[in-house]
Amino acid sequence: MSSRKILKIFTGNANPQLAEEIAKYLGVPLGDSRVDHFSDGEIHVKINESVRGADVFIIQPTSSPVNENIMELLIMIDAVRRASARRITAVLPYYGYARQDRKTRARDPITAKLVANLLFASGTRRVITMDLHAGQIQGFFDIPVDHLPGVPILAQYFLNNKIENALVVSPDLGGVTRARDLAERIGAPIAIIDKRRPEPNVAEVMNVIGDVEGRNIIMIDDIIDTAGTIVQGAKSLKDRGANDIYICCTHPVLSGPALSRLEESPIKEIIVTNTISVPQEKMISKIKVLSVAPLLGEAIIRIHEDMSVSKLFDR
Repeated sequence: MSSRKILKIFTGNANPQLAEEIAKYLGVPLGDSRVDHFSDGEIHVKINESVRGADVFIIQPTSSPVNENIMELLIMIDAVRRASARRITAVLPYYGYARQDRKTRARDPITAKLVANLLFASGTRRVITMDLHAGQIQGFFDIPVDHLPGVPILAQYFLNNKIENALVVSPDLGGVTRARDLAERIGAPIAIIDKRRPEPNVAEVMNVIGDVEGRNIIMIDDIIDTAGTIVQGAKSLKDRGANDIYICCTHPVLSGPALSRLEESPIKEIIVTNTISVPQEKMISKIKVLSVAPLLGEAIIRIHEDMSVSKLFDR
């Protein structure tokens, strides 16, 4: 890496293991910082080394506890901005509050835009993120956004494991582009589940578009939250004669009844990435975690060296 600029990597408490992996990939030490609390619960950040003139990357997925992790990130950004960092890049492998990205009813908030405003106001001058819930969220920022796809990592796993007679399935109409990308990378056809959402975290399967009988299914989504959509989709595919069912996603939110639903489902394997830390108590036997550290590390190198990030994804 160039000696012209100083590269510094810091992390909050959301996923320090991922930050350590990225720092190791880059061959730089993780920045010396501390994030703790005052007795009343307020977050206290201390940066224990100089960042003057440095190119600073702060790694912090805004996953659960989302409000805590967002405030940690904003306060860390404010701290390094006031310490004269040359440029501050927020690395959000998972972008929280992204699911409220438009008004669907009167008086709805648009939290994806609100978080973008907060990041800019705190001093962020670039954002790296992965698999936003909706691509248009990039337009909510008035600063550069590097939006990295998780599909290449997931596709490589299935290519390595040689799933025969595979069929890629999108769990809803909104995920067709993602499913098609995976299907093209592994050389498989696609099918689509037609569902409706009567209310948040509730889904009803209406129809399956495509022939799934006798196929090994690879269902892909960006997020698995309560797992209701995925499990219901898997059962519907089984009822239509599907063989083995594999599920993959970039962000394993896994909240509420997700683990019990997945454990009791007909799903054979669940492949996720470590954009969100999966604690040991959530590591059921079906879950396989792939690391995004090399991808994020390579993106950081390219941004630091003012090189193209999109070249990473040339097939």
